[in-house]
Amino acid sequence: MNKDKLVIFDTTLRDGEQSPGASMTREEKVRIAKMLEKMRVDVIEAGFAIASQGDFEAVKAVADVVKDSTVCSLARAVDADIDRAAEALKGANSSRIHTFIATSPIHMQYKLKMEPEMVLERAVAAVKRARNYTDNVEFSLEDGSRSEFDFMCRITEAAIAAGARTINVPDTVGYGEPGEYGQMFKRLIENVPNSDMAIFSTHCHNDLGLAVANSLSAVMNGVRQIECTINGLGERAGNASLEEVVMAVRTRCDTFPVHTGIATEHIVPTSRLVSSITGFPVQPNKAIVGANAFAHESGIHQDGVLKHRETYEIMRAEDVGWNTNKIVLGKHSGRAAVKARFEDLGIVFDTQDALNQAFSRFKELADKKHEIFDQDLHAIVSANSSEMQEETVLLVELEASSKTGEKPHAKLTLQVAGEDHRAEAVGGGPVDAAYKAIESVVNSGADLLLYSVNNITQGTDSQGEVTVRLERDGLIVNGIGSDTDIVAASVKAYLHALNLLESRSNRSHPQRDGV
Repeated sequence: MNKDKLVIFDTTLRDGEQSPGASMTREEKVRIAKMLEKMRVDVIEAGFAIASQGDFEAVKAVADVVKDSTVCSLARAVDADIDRAAEALKGANSSRIHTFIATSPIHMQYKLKMEPEMVLERAVAAVKRARNYTDNVEFSLEDGSRSEFDFMCRITEAAIAAGARTINVPDTVGYGEPGEYGQMFKRLIENVPNSDMAIFSTHCHNDLGLAVANSLSAVMNGVRQIECTINGLGERAGNASLEEVVMAVRTRCDTFPVHTGIATEHIVPTSRLVSSITGFPVQPNKAIVGANAFAHESGIHQDGVLKHRETYEIMRAEDVGWNTNKIVLGKHSGRAAVKARFEDLGIVFDTQDALNQAFSRFKELADKKHEIFDQDLHAIVSANSSEMQEETVLLVELEASSKTGEKPHAKLTLQVAGEDHRAEAVGGGPVDAAYKAIESVVNSGADLLLYSVNNITQGTDSQGEVTVRLERDGLIVNGIGSDTDIVAASVKAYLHALNLLESRSNRSHPQRDGV
């Protein structure tokens, strides 16, 4: 049968960034955008241009480098927002302005303090202003799933008449249920006279764990765009997961009347890139991209898979970017082989110097552990990315000890603004002691919100990847560090977070009104 194209609208760089601590630099957004483009994502929402100068510059940078995907900026139904979005998108081959206003009674009354008629007028004016800049205008009914149906029909019809060609009805607070959410779209499309002039879209939050289910239910009822994020990243419980949506449509092609243009083999590399940049680790049992997604421990399952893969696997690991070659590289591998493997993983270095740094770290790691896995290579790239920021605090030397019957002790040397400082401390463990020693030098005033350790690969010589979340004056950052020595990894993560606090302390967090 003929299948419609399902537009994949990725908002990792905008809504995903609204996760506390997930704020990204301009360069990090560009790296992710390039991977999304390689994955053939249809629309990349690069940010909220009015939110800050940093957000404006990030949207502009993405618009300037992405050529094959449409680049989008969010804008409230406010003239200044729309003008700012248009300015940021000037360099895009294909651009979209995504404007929105709240339409639920509770939002209109308590947040906007506006009557419905005024909201409708504001929506129409915003769409018309955006159309002065681009034919590709999307209008969103914020908190649409809790809006009154008659008003939803009126504002949708008016927005389409004003020139909107995509209508998004988000489940902003994750309140929707698949049956009713899908039926809402069916009724809306049937009752709005000019609905055939627009593509209808979902944007679902995962507060009840139903974001993907709600999105796919909407597809079965006429929706042809899904707004989603890599790894389901997003504020509160996150957004609909891109990888789950795409693979559900692909795997159950017998059920869904749509297809996507996504190059699925880039899903896992993109997932790892987003995880490393944001510092949000992927849970091992996460569908599609979790470390255990294609693992089988049960003897019955193992036996079945060995006899015939499809007994317990509905997808091929290779199709989403997992590599079945267990041992990839070793200490005797040359630069060309390492570069080729990076390219197989979707990792391309912009400069020779960046490749040299990565190769140097590869050699250091190969001296510490016998087997180098793909996950190790991703960690190397993450470390290089972390090192590219302007660092004010650097680790020069670390010594940590833990002995039965004695208090763990750490001694280190830090370079702060070019000057060496030595410190030592005792603590509940070597990591605690190291962190106390660091703070005796920097006195950051930050609160430690999270300390998390994950093994990157299997084996006792595996690298440990540590995530540290710090908060100071309302700014939350995630630092990451990896090493075969878990204390060293912990110190790297803490220093990474401290440097992020310094570099981002003057940048406002992008979490503002949004869909």
